[in-house]
Amino acid sequence: MNAISSTPAGSNTLANARRINQAFTATCEKRILLWIAQRLPGWVTSDQLTMLGLGSQIGAGAFYVLSRYNQMGLVGVMACIVLNWFGDSTDGTLARVRNRQRPRYGFYVDHMVDVLGATALMCGVGCSGFVHWPVAIAMLIGFLLLAAESYLATYTLACFKMSRGWFGPTEIRILLIAGNVALLRSPYATVFGHRYLLFDVGGMIAATTMAVMVVATAVRHTVELYRQEPLK
Repeated sequence: MNAISSTPAGSNTLANARRINQAFTATCEKRILLWIAQRLPGWVTSDQLTMLGLGSQIGAGAFYVLSRYNQMGLVGVMACIVLNWFGDSTDGTLARVRNRQRPRYGFYVDHMVDVLGATALMCGVGCSGFVHWPVAIAMLIGFLLLAAESYLATYTLACFKMSRGWFGPTEIRILLIAGNVALLRSPYATVFGHRYLLFDVGGMIAATTMAVMVVATAVRHTVELYRQEPLK
């Protein structure tokens, strides 16, 4: 009779996965998050911070919808992006500082929240009038493809990449805030003498970059796994 392992599937993989963050702000951000986590009151929990991250991302989407009628909604978007950074970035650090880590639970909940939040945000962007819907959908698809690749790589290669080159979630938030500041001045950009919506230009660059990253990373990881599991 075959023995049945009492260890839940994937638990060792997630617990031992290498976390790689080579983003431009990673070192400084890590120190700031550690400082914050060590000083948060005891009643604040990682789950509360995770929900703050989700709620603020949904709020950002809602403010984008409002910005269609009043550009000051963009200020609300930027405030929500800052709150999203605080909640989404601090929850895991707080769990590690208090030694209350739950690798499988944390991984699943945190990344489901990311997917739901990104969907809400992009729907809001699409409704804002500052970008055409096909561009907003392209950005969302690019994000979801990158997310899926990252999650699969974490399970199969025990390597969780939190950034792509020098760009991670924090850098993307900074760029998004900068884009909102630019929108307050003008929603248009001139490229080679032609006028386009600013977020259409930025969105197509972002979607194209994410598509290239997905293909390049998928090829590299496929080759790596093929070499690790050669046919006898």
